[in-house]
Amino acid sequence: MPEALFERLSAALPGVPMQAAEPLAKHTSFRIGGPAEVLLSPRSEAELSALLAACRAEGISPRILGGGTNILAPDGGVPGVVISTRGLDGLELTGDGLITAGAGVPLARLALFAQKNGLTGLEFAHGIPGTVGGGMYMNAGAYGGELVQVAVSARFLTREGELLTLEGEAMGLGYRRSAFMAMSGVIVSASFRLTPGDPEVILARMRELMERRKASQPLDLPSAGSTFKRPVGGYAAALIQEAGLKGLRVGDAQVSEKHSGFVVNLGRATSADVLTLIARVRDRVKANSGIELEPEVRIW
Repeated sequence: MPEALFERLSAALPGVPMQAAEPLAKHTSFRIGGPAEVLLSPRSEAELSALLAACRAEGISPRILGGGTNILAPDGGVPGVVISTRGLDGLELTGDGLITAGAGVPLARLALFAQKNGLTGLEFAHGIPGTVGGGMYMNAGAYGGELVQVAVSARFLTREGELLTLEGEAMGLGYRRSAFMAMSGVIVSASFRLTPGDPEVILARMRELMERRKASQPLDLPSAGSTFKRPVGGYAAALIQEAGLKGLRVGDAQVSEKHSGFVVNLGRATSADVLTLIARVRDRVKANSGIELEPEVRIW
């Protein structure tokens, strides 16, 4: 009987943290998802490079997981390898007004680091769940701010082991999109150019935005944030509410009664529940308004 994948990877990658049959529900903000066959958590660029080489040797295309805040993982789990980038957590000032952060750094931690160093430009990111890697992958934004406004470069390790540095427009950052979406590999880190500011003024702005978020969003229930992208000429939440869908429920998945743009997990929602609810919302919004909503949540 051949060795299990976990055993082979353990032998090939001594010292790299890994878990077998790890429930993805423990690693996603939806609290949904069956087991990953093997979940690996590299802590450095060297470990990540060795891991990608081991995946190539196995003929495996790994899935990449940051904070898990924009992922709907399948109930039956994921075969093969899932790479968690949370161990890539370096964070430092690397120049005048320049911060470099590892892909696994939470955006909230990045924003607080900037504030404590008297740098403004990332206040909007303080309340955004997720990590630098995931944020760069989808150009995360809120309250009029987006990472494209401050990101200057990113380091990207391809699945073939080539380390690339993308700068400026080469990153392709736009509304919920980036050049990384068409690339195979892992964002390793990103650098942000900020401007000097008063730490107290910056902190006050961050608190103001957080209060606005708490007042309008269902932060007390598991979700993956905004379920749908903003359609041209409108807002997903308004279209969903106009279609009479606020509170619509499938199993324990529900269109939030606080913010129609969120699908929340009331306790025991499954991926199948969420997918069925998303499909019903899209169908009824299309019938009511003629607008076809596109999911923002990434469906594995």
